[in-house]
Amino acid sequence: MISIESIRKDFPILGREVYGKPLVYLDNAATTQKPQCVIDSISDAYRNVNANVHRGIHFLSQEATDMLEAARDNVRRFIGAGSTEEIIFTRGTTESINLLASSFAWAFLKEDDEVLISGMEHHSNIVPWQIQAQRYGFKLKVIPVTDLGELDMDAFDKLLGPKTKLVSITHVSNVLGTVNPVREIVAKAHKLGIPVAVDGAQSVPHISVNIKEMGADFYAFSGHKIYGPTGIGVLFGRRELLEKMPPYQGGGEMIKKVTFQGTTYNDLPYKFEAGTPDYVGSIALGVALDYVQNIGMEQIAGYESELCSYAMQRLGEIPGMRFIGNAPKRSGVVSFLVGNIHPSDMGTLLDRLGIAVRTGHHCAEPLMDRFGIPGTVRASFAFYNTKAEIDTLVAGIERVRQMF
Repeated sequence: MISIESIRKDFPILGREVYGKPLVYLDNAATTQKPQCVIDSISDAYRNVNANVHRGIHFLSQEATDMLEAARDNVRRFIGAGSTEEIIFTRGTTESINLLASSFAWAFLKEDDEVLISGMEHHSNIVPWQIQAQRYGFKLKVIPVTDLGELDMDAFDKLLGPKTKLVSITHVSNVLGTVNPVREIVAKAHKLGIPVAVDGAQSVPHISVNIKEMGADFYAFSGHKIYGPTGIGVLFGRRELLEKMPPYQGGGEMIKKVTFQGTTYNDLPYKFEAGTPDYVGSIALGVALDYVQNIGMEQIAGYESELCSYAMQRLGEIPGMRFIGNAPKRSGVVSFLVGNIHPSDMGTLLDRLGIAVRTGHHCAEPLMDRFGIPGTVRASFAFYNTKAEIDTLVAGIERVRQMF
């Protein structure tokens, strides 16, 4: 059983006021707040073990290296991966997918090949593939989204074919909250020998993820969405595929030997980690994962599901409420419009009441086009949110609605 009062005390920012009102933070899909232990770990790392990793023989360098690699193993265990060689530290989900798109395309894609994505993808899982498609001549195919906000799996079956070289799909939609059937997608793709990449930015903070059970060949997520610092992320990749892929960037650390005649690349995962890594961020991410594990992902998922259901119920009582996405299997996010009120107007006025929500297209413009809307208001939840905060949101929306 989650003790909300105790948990909220771990997050200093939740005690502050905005415009003289208690902060109600419901923008967790954009970034989560940080517990004191994560904040302290960043300060402690700079204060006590600040030294460049891997290449130093002195005590501080070795200690920082050990802490970095312990964090890498922590990530491996958290997502159920088989080896630390398959855990690459990046700046976040966006860089992870850019790395994947660049290196995978270089190694495996050619003209008239196809990469399959979906109509509910974040721009980070669209634009990198478009860039590489312009370079190599392969085609992007898109799985349609139903009126409920689910993937059209019949269309998916028809799109899979001999030209498909990769499926790259979001695990949980950052707009709709839809939890996609990634195991089914992986199973169908693997039957045809097609690898699958999964954008886990919105799933890792909310539901238990096990790479071995899921079967995904690549999995990306960001530290700042799971109570860790900004600027740190992860790309998991299957070793046999990573070994065939060229480096994304060149420089220090990703090499074994450099001459003017040529360069020998380093072993995994360092082949994809050019330059000085954000070892402090990696250490803090490890602390964040420990914090989440101490609470328990099952407890987190259960409580957040209860919160989401309560939000749907209470918001549904508001006249003119229109939910965008009504998939029965959802996580963490409710997107909506109220009457003819523009989402930006709603968000601005809620902000004056101390309520932080996200408005706009949420880096998913093709999905907005699919539903014929300019954007939505999005309330997104974390385990430190409460039903009382949802009641405050509902009261705030009612107040804004009456103004219009």
